[in-house]
Amino acid sequence: MIDEVPIRGEMIRLGQLLKLSGLAEDGAHAKEILASAQIRVNGEPENRRGRQLVPGDRVHIGGQTLVVTTEG
Repeated sequence: MIDEVPIRGEMIRLGQLLKLSGLAEDGAHAKEILASAQIRVNGEPENRRGRQLVPGDRVHIGGQTLVVTTEG
């Protein structure tokens, strides 16, 4: 499943994206997800909550893909 996640600015941090997409309830939950799940950003493994993402980046979590887009 692919979900587009529109952002307002030029970038968003991975932890914020997890919250914005509804996958994480808060920052602590995002940290748990990053510690327990295999997350890939643009095909590369990632576990840093502060990883900066820009429109066009793809985040793969299990069978789900989040695509960062611009709002509007």
